[in-house]
Amino acid sequence: MMKPGEELIKEGIDDLAAGRETIPSLLVSIGAPRLRRLGLPIPETTFNSPERRLYLRLRAVNPDASHSQYNALIRRLVSFERAAECATIDIDLRFDPEFDELFRPGETNFVV
Repeated sequence: MMKPGEELIKEGIDDLAAGRETIPSLLVSIGAPRLRRLGLPIPETTFNSPERRLYLRLRAVNPDASHSQYNALIRRLVSFERAAECATIDIDLRFDPEFDELFRPGETNFVV
């Protein structure tokens, strides 16, 4: 199952690897630190000032909607990051024997 925004992130990673400055590659540049922590293959070289570059690119195409488009793209990035984190946590916990010991069916456990 695809995560929200996954197609945009994949396109951005490909564009970034090819050195293309596109809306998706700028978005990946913005999220690069967090995306790397999630294990995605983000190229070492990202664009400088990607937030400003993204906004200027959007403004060049549609000045009246650039602010709302920018915010919508950032929301898609954050949504993807959150979904990817949940998937990682879910996978990690499913195969953790300590987790299984803490949460046995029919028992109520609270971890503080």
